[in-house]
Amino acid sequence: MKLSGKLEELTREICTKHSVALYDINLIKAQFGVVVCVYITRINGVNISDCTKVSKELKIAIDLNELFKEPYTLEVSSPGIERVLKLKKHYASSINENVEITCNLEDIRIKDDNVVTTKKIVGVLKEVSQDYITIDTNDELQHIPFANIKKAKTIYKQQPP
Repeated sequence: MKLSGKLEELTREICTKHSVALYDINLIKAQFGVVVCVYITRINGVNISDCTKVSKELKIAIDLNELFKEPYTLEVSSPGIERVLKLKKHYASSINENVEITCNLEDIRIKDDNVVTTKKIVGVLKEVSQDYITIDTNDELQHIPFANIKKAKTIYKQQPP
């Protein structure tokens, strides 16, 4: 489903009012209608009270503006400790975190008669520039152009005691 500009605008306004930031909105088509997943964040994290306040106010705004013709379910939460990185601001807010990047390979390689078109890189996100990110993979720094990133997410690695 396509995200409505009005939904994003209302959500941003409500988030600002409650001193949280909008991280992402996903619309998922379900059997009974649509699930509206709103992810909010703040330095030092959000809590259940933040999610509840945003959810109650956003529900009223969605209904008043008649944004959905079909039934919908609204879910407001933190993006979680392992979260998808879509926008450059997502990458920038994840510097020094462990990440898993799935890249499109510039040259398609043949491995055991299977076509390999992607490669996963796991490491610590060190830099975000206009055109690429830099990942420390323990043995080297890898510069990955945004154009080659197919999927990216933060990953949780428990620190040894």
